[in-house]
Amino acid sequence: MLSRIGHDLYWLGRHMVRAEHTARMLDGLFHSDLQARPEDPESVTLSWDSMLVIMGVDNGLDPERPARRSDVAARLTLDPATPNSIVSCVAAAREGARTLRDTISAEMWEAINTFNLDLQRRDLSAGVRTGPYSIYSYVKERSGLFWGLTSRTMLKDGARAFLIAGGRIESADMVLRMLRVALPPIPDGQEEEAPRRDGNALALLHAVGGFQAFMRSAATPPNADPVARFLIFERGFPDSVAASAESLHDALVNGDSNWRESPPILRLARLTADLEFRARAGREALIPAFRLFQHELELVDSEIDERYFSGVGQGAAA
Repeated sequence: MLSRIGHDLYWLGRHMVRAEHTARMLDGLFHSDLQARPEDPESVTLSWDSMLVIMGVDNGLDPERPARRSDVAARLTLDPATPNSIVSCVAAAREGARTLRDTISAEMWEAINTFNLDLQRRDLSAGVRTGPYSIYSYVKERSGLFWGLTSRTMLKDGARAFLIAGGRIESADMVLRMLRVALPPIPDGQEEEAPRRDGNALALLHAVGGFQAFMRSAATPPNADPVARFLIFERGFPDSVAASAESLHDALVNGDSNWRESPPILRLARLTADLEFRARAGREALIPAFRLFQHELELVDSEIDERYFSGVGQGAAA
């Protein structure tokens, strides 16, 4: 398979997952903002500035002034000049899919093209102002449709492997971004003084669609530490870091005829083994893990680009 095709498929997967996760996080933060109780230490403490940090977007306004809900929602939903906004990600996915119409199925192309056209036709500005739930619900539904059609209509070959790989590395990265901002490690010796973040943990579960899965798999309330462990280590939950890393590893193996000598595959094998080890260890093994795992994924992304897409320009900012 040509490196250009693999590159475009990889970024098609990343853009689709990024749009979905952005919609999930915005929807979750809207609900949390409405339910927050500032006087309650167990309530949600995430701010709209936190959302910008998760997405790697500058405030663009007075740094001394907290970001407002309306500004952040508008910027991350409908601003075409913001690469990580929903409309930008969907437009980039549609453009990538247009060049891949001989590779992906006709139904996948129709799903993405219709998705992009519907977003252009909608009055998104009014929707964000009055009630954005329908917008974010629609984005989640269309993303689910695309991946469902992928599993049912696309040949399970090397092309599909790179599409899946892009989606899985993006999902793992987004979950780790959320964890690092919403549940940062507490410095040793300051556990008693630090505010509880159980409200943030519950908001994260809802943001990734994992609340029911957590309640079924964990015999504990959705507090910060068990939720963090669930979102990192629970291989039974498709969007956990461990499940995404395993799926990414398997996808690259399927797409590489010489996978035993592939640096990103070898790194992923070490990462999945480390995740398995830390899952069996105590709580202290979790504290430095967020940044470590994200750094490993950054190295995997660089090695994927070097091994498979050499000579192809970057399709988007990571």
